[in-house]
Amino acid sequence: MSEGSSGSWDSRPQENVPGQEGRETHRDPGRPGRPDGADVHGWYTRGMELLDRGSAAAAAQVLQRAAAAEPASRSVREALARAQFDAGRYTEAAANFRVIVEASPSDDYAHFGLGLALARNGEHAAAAEYLALAAAMRPDAKHYTDALRQVRATLRAQRGEAR
Repeated sequence: MSEGSSGSWDSRPQENVPGQEGRETHRDPGRPGRPDGADVHGWYTRGMELLDRGSAAAAAQVLQRAAAAEPASRSVREALARAQFDAGRYTEAAANFRVIVEASPSDDYAHFGLGLALARNGEHAAAAEYLALAAAMRPDAKHYTDALRQVRATLRAQRGEAR
């Protein structure tokens, strides 16, 4: 995920990527119309390449296909949420990060992503909750605490409070 002019936020390496490299792409004969793991892996890989090159909207399109085929894949859903965030589709990104948070409450990065997406949607109070959880889980992650500090400053400004 990128975070404005302050540079890129850290993203963790992808793990548990669906599909297997080197497999020929085809449809699963046992499930007509459903792509097999190689299709999903190809979509995931292509989506990540597009995201890495800064083509977030295109990445989101490809990753949406992978997520539809493998809705339980955390790595696909996280990549989709990151692409949606970078494409400015904050409501969709928040929804995908929320699915990850609900499935894995100890996932600090999902809390962070959800908090950022909510903040971009103007939901600063809710954002502060998720960012505080992320910062508590990983106090060494400066970008988590920086984001929390920014959201809390916005909340104070909205209430007309001085620092």
